[in-house]
Amino acid sequence: MVVALLAGPVAPAQAGQSPVQRGWTGTWATAASEHYEVSGMSEVTVRMPVHTSVGGSSVRIRLTNAYAGDPVRIGHATVGLRAGGSAVARPLDVRFSGRHGVTIPAGGQAVSDPVGLAVPALTDLVVSLHLPGQVTHITDHWWAQQTVYWTEYGAGDHAADPTGDAFTWTTTSWPFLSGVDVTAPRNRAVVALGDSITDGSFSTADTDQRWPDLLSARLNACRPGAGVLNAGITSNRITAGTATNPSALDRLDRDVLSQPGARTLILFEGINDLGGASAGQIIAGMTEIADRAHRRRMRVVAATITPYKDFVWGGWTEETEARRRRVNAFVRDSGGVFDDYADFDRAVRDPADPQRLGAAYDSGDHLHPDDAGMKAFADSIDLTTLGLGRGCS
Repeated sequence: MVVALLAGPVAPAQAGQSPVQRGWTGTWATAASEHYEVSGMSEVTVRMPVHTSVGGSSVRIRLTNAYAGDPVRIGHATVGLRAGGSAVARPLDVRFSGRHGVTIPAGGQAVSDPVGLAVPALTDLVVSLHLPGQVTHITDHWWAQQTVYWTEYGAGDHAADPTGDAFTWTTTSWPFLSGVDVTAPRNRAVVALGDSITDGSFSTADTDQRWPDLLSARLNACRPGAGVLNAGITSNRITAGTATNPSALDRLDRDVLSQPGARTLILFEGINDLGGASAGQIIAGMTEIADRAHRRRMRVVAATITPYKDFVWGGWTEETEARRRRVNAFVRDSGGVFDDYADFDRAVRDPADPQRLGAAYDSGDHLHPDDAGMKAFADSIDLTTLGLGRGCS
């Protein structure tokens, strides 16, 4: 569904529909990755900090109830610039089709009306949601590497509180929130499709050291900047998936192709496929992803799979290493399947043993990079390959 940007309300999207796109650019996004049941939750408010990429003159939020068996009622939502911790400088009401609240059906999503808020690039916004009724199911993004703040059950509506005093307990996942969009100078964004490494697992929490965040800092030093949207999910694979962690192929429309302003895809997947799929199957999946993105006139940059010999949870064998080398050879010379590639393997491997992650980049499990490894990824990307216009080098 593509609807022109109007001065009036934007109706909630129903299950199976894409978010409204025209005139908007994604500045932050996450991919729904789990669903769980809760008991006794009602009259609670959740407050979620998110780190913007590109700035804009107005903002809207996107919510999801993708995996729930029941509708969820949002009684009141606000958005504002973070004032530190769980405090917000000036929370502004968010409306849905002109109303304070919205009921999101099971499997559905909702897109808010525009909010007149000047959003700087590379800053923290805070989205607060009051959940007035009984909440039985939560769809969220697990392991967000971000502290999220909650009130006690029964505490009521604190979405408009500028202080964070009512928020007394925390989690590290984003419930219901799937995206934040802005009206930016140019409608362009990069989407990073990946697994736990893209998700930022083992990077330092609450410091925005995921490689897409660090890439965003580079891109937004250009003029004008660009949105960078993180579509990483821990344990995600190209060739297979589960009900709440669908394969990259199955979630491509939802998490990449429907993102507002998406112009470029960075594909960094495959490490979780090596133990159960052949190199040919992985390459076929990557090729299908590129073909589908190209049909949407997106540019596709693939990244090589990084080394993981001696991964603490096992799985590395000479056979999986041979598969990794074959897939990486394809990424480096795809014969036009990809528009370009980023050599993440070369950026973080041990020069003395290229099958291993370099010690300077190892978080300790020999698979997930630390903050230095995340920076090495972001720095290794030639910005000119992203096809976002002049002003980037």
